Amino acid sequence: MLELTMASVSEAESGATAGMLMADAPSEPGAVLCVGRDRNVCRLSPPEGWLFVSRVHLEFRCGPDGRWTVTWLRGSQAEPSSDVQVVADGASVPMPYGGSWTIPAGGTGEVVIHDRVGARTVNVGFYHEP
Repeated sequence: MLELTMASVSEAESGATAGMLMADAPSEPGAVLCVGRDRNVCRLSPPEGWLFVSRVHLEFRCGPDGRWTVTWLRGSQAEPSSDVQVVADGASVPMPYGGSWTIPAGGTGEVVIHDRVGARTVNVGFYHEP
């Protein structure tokens, strides 16, 4: 099972956890959880008008071995209007545009989407049951 929590924070709300959303999915091959502005496709969506987040920004996908991978999907623009970092095991690692990262079994952490022009972030916490 993969559990996700999402908090959207602007500079004025720093430290606030209002608007927290949650989603989960069993660790079955082919299971998918998406994060982005398109509420028809994504289980977790930021506030309206946060255009630094793509329609479908992050995809969490369970592979044939039951391991989850998170991918920063490439959008319609050549350059993104955000930066993405994975924070896990005490380290913060930048994720390349279009890149992926495998979540270890029992892994916890977060994927942080930073607005390049404003002080806004979307924090997606994850927990992958072993």
